[in-house]
Amino acid sequence: MMTQTTVPVNGQLDQVHDTSFYGCGGRAGAPTSTMDMETPSMPALTGVSSDGEVDTEFLIVGCGPAGASLACFLASYGLTGIMVSAAAGTASTPRAHITNMAAIECLRDIGLEQEVRAVASHGHAMIHTRWCHSMAGEEYARLYSWGNDPRRKGDYELASPCEPVDIPQTLLEPILIRYATTHGFKARFSTSLLSFSEDSATNVITAVLRDDISKLEFKIRTRYLFGADGAQSCVVKQLNLPLDHKPGQGLAINVLVKADLSHLVDSRKGNLHWVMQPDREHPEFGWMGLVRMVKPWHEWMFILLPNRDADVGMKPASHEYLKRVKDFIGDDTPAEILNVSKWFINETVAEQYSKGNIFCIGDAVHRHPPFNGLGSNTCIQDAYNLAWKIAFVHRGLASPELLKTYSQERQPVGKSVITRANQAFREHHHVWEALGALPKELDERKRILEEVSEPTPQGKIRREEFQTAIQGTATEFHGLGIEMGQHYTGPGVYSFDEATPFQLTGQAAENPVLYHVPNTYPGSRLPHVWLNKAVPITPISTIDLAGHGRFVLLTGIGGGSWKGAATKVAAEYGVPLEVHSIGFRQDWEDYYFEWSRLRGVDESGAVLVRPDRFVAWRAQEVLGSEEECAAKLGEVIAIVAIVAIVAIVAVVAVVAVVAVVAVIAVIAVVAAMGSTTSKSWLYK
Repeated sequence: MMTQTTVPVNGQLDQVHDTSFYGCGGRAGAPTSTMDMETPSMPALTGVSSDGEVDTEFLIVGCGPAGASLACFLASYGLTGIMVSAAAGTASTPRAHITNMAAIECLRDIGLEQEVRAVASHGHAMIHTRWCHSMAGEEYARLYSWGNDPRRKGDYELASPCEPVDIPQTLLEPILIRYATTHGFKARFSTSLLSFSEDSATNVITAVLRDDISKLEFKIRTRYLFGADGAQSCVVKQLNLPLDHKPGQGLAINVLVKADLSHLVDSRKGNLHWVMQPDREHPEFGWMGLVRMVKPWHEWMFILLPNRDADVGMKPASHEYLKRVKDFIGDDTPAEILNVSKWFINETVAEQYSKGNIFCIGDAVHRHPPFNGLGSNTCIQDAYNLAWKIAFVHRGLASPELLKTYSQERQPVGKSVITRANQAFREHHHVWEALGALPKELDERKRILEEVSEPTPQGKIRREEFQTAIQGTATEFHGLGIEMGQHYTGPGVYSFDEATPFQLTGQAAENPVLYHVPNTYPGSRLPHVWLNKAVPITPISTIDLAGHGRFVLLTGIGGGSWKGAATKVAAEYGVPLEVHSIGFRQDWEDYYFEWSRLRGVDESGAVLVRPDRFVAWRAQEVLGSEEECAAKLGEVIAIVAIVAIVAIVAVVAVVAVVAVVAVIAVIAVVAAMGSTTSKSWLYK
C-alpha cells in the first residue's frame, strides 16, 4: 500500500492562548495549528519599552471582518500582536451578512467553519430573493439565490466543500475576535489612531493613539501596521494611497427592526425582499426599499432608498420611519425600531494597497454597495492572501519582495468587485423601470404598473421587459464566477512553463460573473475534489490537503521523483512543503475521477499549491530524474515564494565555494604552464 509522504514543517504544532489586554472572551481548549518556524532575523519588538511605549510586531487598526480575520490568520501562524478599534465594541448593527464559499474556505483553514455555521442561516432561509408590494401582500416575482437554484446547485457543490451562509456581522465579529484573542492577539476598543511615522533607519513604525474614554494619548511601536479601518481609513489618508473614485449612486438608510414575521415566511422564504409600491405616494426618504432578513424571522433590516434629489441631511422622525416600515410589512404586525443609520453607495478602489510595511485591507481600499454580497468576503480574502506572506517574511522564509505581491494580486480583485457590485445595483433599475417605480408622477406609475397585466401588445412588451430584468439579476444572486474565479498574475505565480496564456473556458468564457470553471492554471484557485483512502474513511477535499500555512505538491502515479525532490527542496530552502499522490492505490483515491478531469497535467505531473490554496505552478509530467525535479521545483519555489535570505545566502555560498575551487584550479594550471604562457592565457 502506498503511504503518504509528508515533508515536515520546521517545528511542531503549538497552542497559544492569551486573553489579556482587553481580551474579548475565550473558547476554551481551541488549539490552532501554528508553524514554529525559525526565529525572525530582526530583534523581537514586544512588551513595554523603558520609555513607556508599547512595542509589538503587528498592529492592526480596525477590528471588523478585515482586521479581525487578519489577526486570526496571523495568529494561526503563531504570530502575536495588537488590534485596536475606535468603536466601543464589536458591530452593533448587522451590516455585512452573505458569506460566500471562498470566504468560508479561508475560515475553514483555521477551524472556524463549524462555529460560523452554528450561528448562521443556511439554504432554507436564503432560498429566494423576492420582489413584492409588501411582505404580506402581492408578490411580483422571485428568484432562486445563493446556490439554491436546482439548475445551479451542482455548480456550487462542485466548486467548494463549503456552503454559502447568511451571518450578520454582529455574530461574525465576536467569533473572529474570540479566536484571535485566545491565540495570541490582544484587542482594545475605544481606541483611535491619530497618526503614525516610520523610522527609515530601523523600519520601526510609531503609531500615536488615543484612549477615547480617558482621552489620554499613547504610542505603539511596531514592525508592521495594517489599516483595516474602513471607508474613512485614517491609514489610507495618511499614507496618501491614490484612490480611483467614481461618482456615487446616492444615499441609503438602514432601519433595524424587531418584528415577528414568522406567520408570513412559510410561503415567502428568502433573505432578501425588494418592496415596491408604485401605486402609492411615498415619502422622500424611502420611495422603495429592500427588506433583509437578519435573524429568522424576528429581526429585519429595512434598507430605504431616498429620492435621488433628497436632502442627504434630512432627519425623519421615528414615527415616520415606523410608518414606512409598517407600509412595507403590509399587515398589523407590531414592529419596533432598534437602530437607524445612513450610508452612501460608493464606487471607490485604491490603486495600490500598501507602502513598505504598511498594508491596507478591506473597506479601507475598496468601497462599494453590498450587491453580490462581496464586501466582507473580499475583506476576509484580502487578509488570507496577506497573512501567509507576512508570516513567511517575518519568520525569515521569504524576502520582503514577497509582500509586494499582496497589492499586485488583490488590487485587481478589489477593482473587479467594486465594478460588479455597482453594476448589480444598476441592473435593478431595469426592474424598477419595468414596474413603473421610477416616474415622479403617481398617475404615471399607476399606469405602467397596470400595463404589466394588460392583454395588449404594449402589455406583452412590458412583461417581457420585466422578466428579462428579473432574470438579469441572476448575476448578483448566483455570481459564482465573481466569487470563486479570481485569477492572480505576477511574481507570486510561475506560468513560464505554460504553452498558452491563461484564458477562461466553457461557461466561464461566456459569462465570467455567473460561472466558474475550476482549473489548475497557475494563479487559479485550487479545484475542490472529494478524495478518500483505498479503504474508505471520511472523505477529504483537495482544499483540505492544501493550506494550513504550507506549500503542497500534488502528483500521481509515476510522480515518485517529485516526492524525493520535495524533500530536498524543503530541506534546502526551509519552506514547509507537503506532497500527496492522488490516484489508484496512491496516498489518496480519486473515486469520482474528478481530479483526473481537472488536474490539467499528466498522472506523473505535479501541481504546486501556495499556502492560500492558489496554484503556484504545475509540471505537465515528471522530469528525467529526481535531481531534475528538485532543480525545477527549487527554481519555482525561489521565484513564487521569493525565498529567504538564508536560502539565497546558501546558494551564494555554494557558488562562492565553486568559484574559489575553480580559481585554485586555474592557478595550479597556470603554475604548471609557466609564467609567460600563463600570463598570455589569463589576459587573452
